[in-house]
Amino acid sequence: MPAEFVQILYQTPAPGVARIVMNRPDKRNAQGATMTHELDEALRRASHDDEVVVIILAGAGDHFSSGHDIAGSEPWMPTVQESRGNWGQFDGPGWEGSYARERELYLDATERWRNVPKPTIAEVQGAVVSGGLMLAWACDLIVCADDARFRDGTGADMDVPGVEFFQHPFELGVRKAKEWLFTGGWMTAAEAERRGMVNQVVPRARLAEATLELAERIAANDRFTLKLIKQAVNHAQDAMGRRQAMEHGFALHQIGHLQNMLVHDSMINVEKLPESLRRHLVKLKTAWAGDETVGPSAD
Repeated sequence: MPAEFVQILYQTPAPGVARIVMNRPDKRNAQGATMTHELDEALRRASHDDEVVVIILAGAGDHFSSGHDIAGSEPWMPTVQESRGNWGQFDGPGWEGSYARERELYLDATERWRNVPKPTIAEVQGAVVSGGLMLAWACDLIVCADDARFRDGTGADMDVPGVEFFQHPFELGVRKAKEWLFTGGWMTAAEAERRGMVNQVVPRARLAEATLELAERIAANDRFTLKLIKQAVNHAQDAMGRRQAMEHGFALHQIGHLQNMLVHDSMINVEKLPESLRRHLVKLKTAWAGDETVGPSAD
């Protein structure tokens, strides 16, 4: 594990508690490959630390996460050395490489984080957009500030049917999940609490304090018992079909990308994006055509 992280902070704010902070406030904590690998390392560190009972995931600055990084400033494909899975062939022909990349960095990584044995709490403020939802949903509990707002704009903005970690129906129920995805609208913290997607809504000024208080209450309990509780509840949800639905949702996400490639010659429909972002992605695509180490993300 690296002695120093570049895009996250690893803190121990109280006995039994580790706090992992996404630390790209100038990018609204957009999640690129570097952050993904560092989150994976940090969660692994906390999981193996005998002194840690509860893990908090937070974001520095005004917003929890703006989603997956589309700046194109980092290597596009993971290396074999960076990979934590066994899918491989990131440089495969056709859609093989892109499928492998999204499975490695988005579906499999988020599923692994969801199944970290120790209780995890997302500390959420400001905007939580598309890929940012995946980070929050991977946690067992969500405490959010009253200014938090949530949106999956992949369908409305990019012509892709929801993010790669397709947990929407299990977070919101079937009808609200459909409405939310059909419209691409924002959900407030208050509505998210009513729908059962978040556990607590607190004033923005008390967010870190309230999250730590909850973490400390949980950390006072037996570590192994907490692990067994988490495993039992996660297994119950999986027995309802969550894992199968996740795989199917990911496959449909890939079909959305392929449809966009056939119709728009791009993984996403850039014509529906704001003008400044559209120009950036068109420029990036032109540059990417001559350098396969970088490329636009899906959300």
